[in-house]
Amino acid sequence: MSRKDVFANLNPPSAAAAENSAEVRVQKGRLRPILGSPDLIQDTSRSPVGAIGQSLSEVSERSRRADDIEKRLAEGQVVVSLDTADIDPSFIPDRMPGAVEAHDRLVSSIREQGQQVPILVRPHPENPGRYQVAFGHRRLRAITELGTHVNAIVRNLTDEQLVVAQGQENNERQDLTYIEKARFADRLQQRFSRDVIMAAMSLYKSDLSNMLSVVARIPDALIESIGPAPTVGRRSWIELAELLSKTKSLDRAIAFTEASEVQNLPSEERFKALLAHLKPRPKKAKADVWSTRAGVRLAKVTRSDAKVEIVIDRKEAPEFASFVLDKLQSLFEEHRSKN
Repeated sequence: MSRKDVFANLNPPSAAAAENSAEVRVQKGRLRPILGSPDLIQDTSRSPVGAIGQSLSEVSERSRRADDIEKRLAEGQVVVSLDTADIDPSFIPDRMPGAVEAHDRLVSSIREQGQQVPILVRPHPENPGRYQVAFGHRRLRAITELGTHVNAIVRNLTDEQLVVAQGQENNERQDLTYIEKARFADRLQQRFSRDVIMAAMSLYKSDLSNMLSVVARIPDALIESIGPAPTVGRRSWIELAELLSKTKSLDRAIAFTEASEVQNLPSEERFKALLAHLKPRPKKAKADVWSTRAGVRLAKVTRSDAKVEIVIDRKEAPEFASFVLDKLQSLFEEHRSKN
C-alpha cells in the first residue's frame, strides 16, 4: 500500500461538519500555526479595527485565507513546516531503540538530501497547539537532532484512524522487526478490537494470534534486553517463547542477556546466543569397546537416549562383521518370539 493510499483511507469530515466546526473555532479564537505566527485570530466583530495597523477587510481576508488553507490541510493536500518541539509521539509506540548506525545514516541522508517524505500528525487531542505523530517517528528524531523544522501533513484523526495509519505505514517499512510489530499489536489490543488491529496491520487472524502469543509468553524485560533483533523472524521468536514455557528458565534468560559480554553483541546475536543458551544440551553418549579375550578390538558401542550404535572394525574382525550382519534377522525374530 502506497503512502498516498494511507492518506486516502483516512476520510476527512464532511464539508458541512468542517464548515460548522470552523465557525465555532473562529468564534473562540485559535492558533494558526501554518501561517507561521503564534497569534490567535479572533472574530473580527470583537477586534478593534486598525489595532495592529490592518483594516477590517485585511483581517477578514487573512482569516478567509487561513480557513481556506486549513480546509485543504484537513484534506491532506498541504505539507506544512512544524517546530519539532511542538510534536509528541503516538500514544502507542511501535519501535524499540534501534542501532545507532541506522539513526546516523538517516540523519546524514536528511542533512544532505532534505526530508523527502513528510510525517503524518494530528492536532493533539489533549494539548491545544501541539501535535501528535501518526507515523514518521524516526524522521522526527533525526530532524530534531538536526535542529530544523519538520515537513508534516496534519489531519484530524480519531484514535482509531491514527493507529490504522500508523499500522499501514509500518507495513511498508522493511526495517520494522517482527518483535516490534508483535509489541505494537499487543499495545493496540489494550484499546482496540482485533478487527481494527488486523485492518491496521494487514494481518490474518492466525498471524495476529501468533504475535500476541509470543508477546504474552516473553516478558517485556527480556524483550527489551534482547532488542529489536532485525534478522530474527516469527519462527525463532515462537521457538524462544516455547523454550521459556517448557524450561521455566525466565530468570536464567534475563540474567544471561543482561551480562555485559552479551549486551555488547548486536541485538540479533544476543537473541541467537540466548536461544543456544536455553536449548537443552544433549547428554554425551557413552561409548564402550568390545574386545576379544586376547585383546583384539571387535567393535565400539555408543549408547544415548535416542539410539545405540555398534561399529565393527572390518580390518580387525572382517569375519565377525559378516557374521553379525547374517544373524541380525534371526536375532530379531528370536527377540520378537520371546516378547
